[in-house]
Amino acid sequence: MELVASLFNSDNYTAVKKMMDVSAMRHAAIASNIANVSTPGYKRVDLSRSFEEELRSTIASRESSSISSLEPRTELDDLAPSLRADGNNVQIDSELLAMSKNSMNFGALTEFASGSLKQLRHAIIGRPV
Repeated sequence: MELVASLFNSDNYTAVKKMMDVSAMRHAAIASNIANVSTPGYKRVDLSRSFEEELRSTIASRESSSISSLEPRTELDDLAPSLRADGNNVQIDSELLAMSKNSMNFGALTEFASGSLKQLRHAIIGRPV
């Protein structure tokens, strides 16, 4: 039982879970931006820049309790220029590129998490899976 607890409470596993949550939130923000590409006056949203910095520094500290307590948040991206007369600042090419990058990041995080679970399963059943 201690092996299971140590796996799910390890700094790496905790960081990966949190980063998967962040990636899911970013995906929702990008999807919202894409859905509103034609909405006059819509301002794109993304993860808070301050949250991203906080996440990086907390992960670098390797304190799993601090990592677990972080809550991702979104905000309006007021730095994105509005190139359209209607005030909408969503650029579809940038959003599609961001979605592709985010999907690849999520895939890599999923592979890491599933690898950890495979190791646990191997330890339980005594043979590779």
